[in-house]
Amino acid sequence: MDNRTALTDYVRRITDGLMKADVKAAVISPGSRSTPLAYAFASTKELDVYMQVDERSAAYFALGLAKASGAPVVLLCTSGTAASNYHPAITEAYYARIPLIVITADRPPELREVGAPQAIDQIRMYGKHVKYSVDFPLAENNTDIDDFIDRHVSRALSVATSVPRGPVHLNVPFREPLLIDFDREVPKSTFQKQIKGADSLDASAVQQIMQLLTDSEKGFIIAGDMPVGFDKAAFWKFANALEWPVLCDPLSNLRAELPEECVSLCIDHYDAILKSKVFKEKAIPDTVIRFGAQPVAKPLSLYLKKVRPATVIAVDESPEFRDSLGVVTHHIQTSPANIMRIIVDKPKTSYAELWAGANDIASAITDSYKGTEGDEGIFAKMLFEHLPSGSDLVSGSSMPIRDVDTFFRKTEKDVTIFANRGTNGIDGVVSTALGIQAARQRPAWLLIGDLSFLHDVNGLIATRFHESDLTIVIINNDGGGIFSYLPQAETDDHFEELFGTPTGLTFDHIAAMYNAQYAVIRTPEEFSIELAKAKDKPVRIIEVFTNRQANVKAHRELWAQITNRLDQDE
Repeated sequence: MDNRTALTDYVRRITDGLMKADVKAAVISPGSRSTPLAYAFASTKELDVYMQVDERSAAYFALGLAKASGAPVVLLCTSGTAASNYHPAITEAYYARIPLIVITADRPPELREVGAPQAIDQIRMYGKHVKYSVDFPLAENNTDIDDFIDRHVSRALSVATSVPRGPVHLNVPFREPLLIDFDREVPKSTFQKQIKGADSLDASAVQQIMQLLTDSEKGFIIAGDMPVGFDKAAFWKFANALEWPVLCDPLSNLRAELPEECVSLCIDHYDAILKSKVFKEKAIPDTVIRFGAQPVAKPLSLYLKKVRPATVIAVDESPEFRDSLGVVTHHIQTSPANIMRIIVDKPKTSYAELWAGANDIASAITDSYKGTEGDEGIFAKMLFEHLPSGSDLVSGSSMPIRDVDTFFRKTEKDVTIFANRGTNGIDGVVSTALGIQAARQRPAWLLIGDLSFLHDVNGLIATRFHESDLTIVIINNDGGGIFSYLPQAETDDHFEELFGTPTGLTFDHIAAMYNAQYAVIRTPEEFSIELAKAKDKPVRIIEVFTNRQANVKAHRELWAQITNRLDQDE
């Protein structure tokens, strides 16, 4: 594909996305850098195009159109101070709650901040006077960029038209040449529909959703990170009626307090299962519905990106819906509760049994897992099996949350799991755990790595001012264990220096400083004895010493055992 064709597809895709979101009018301020989009708008018969040479006046003209029609209006200009002249009307639109879709053309990155003409800093140039701002990538023949366009145009329109309505900003860079092919057809978008119903879904929306679910022969549900107080009973009623397998991220908290009739639908080993090539080929779905954020498991993300199911529904109350994979076809902007009221009775299928059978195989292998010397997984498994009902588990990022995903089994016990997965950082985890325990007033357990613990040792200061009931299990592998699973671990050059980052530190002195109950653990036998002991201080620190290399080997052997077993079941 040549540059002109790629550019044509790029601006046609943007235009098509705007039209799908019910944009019917565009106001254009003439300029060179905005040529591709100006051509695309002008050659779209369904779009009313207005011209205004003066940018300040153009912006207020668009404001008037949007104010009177109640519909979003696009405003397009070239790069440089042309964009600056839009700011007064954008400010008015923000405070008057008018949905303007402001598109500023821009110079490509190589012409920014080097003295090129009409090149100013346009990224987020309208600050807090727009509800949403995004800098688009350059046009190229790349499906990831196609997905980006489809979803960010839809997202921008959704934000602009959600209460409170207001302006949004798309900054779109173009590299010369700027001409497009007028005869080329609009490229097909994978993103099909956005359905809104923040408070409730109307009859038309309910019918659309029911149709999507009814028409599917092979579907599954993804349950990501869900908020505290999520109605588990309503969720399982919805899933049970569909008879669809549910891939339960540990942070969905659907693995705990599990109703007996839904045990077979809860798939808690999808991470391991989706490492099997044979199983993946048999399990390709036609429909997926996701509640909450995309789960931790990378194999699931890779699988969805590869098979790209015909229908992928994301249920998200925010107009800024989450679709890092670029596979969502339908964004339903509403609460999970509104979807779970839609009961679609479907007969039990062999597809649900396929997932349940694979999960049983993975469960049996994991249940018999004894670990090896230096392995972290066995300690995580033992901890989760020990957790008493009526307690909370807080997981650190990196390896701890992945061990939670692998070894925290579905259970009838009342155990709620928390983790900081908004940005997946390793900082502030001790303080977060203490805050969770203070809010919920029941015993809390924290599984954390040594580096993450070091990041927030000062968080323990809170225990000097507030009552606490926290047990901290530190997996001390002397460095960043997660990096041992990544490609950079395959070379010895600078790995320990840059990624392993061993500190050689232990935490007995920290425990003494805060008068915490403390134990050193090196074997599963010692850990079993320690877990059986009573907790007699507000804070308890159990420091478990492991080996990064041994841990990687043990985990991969476990996954290989599951994969080999599934691959044999053709």
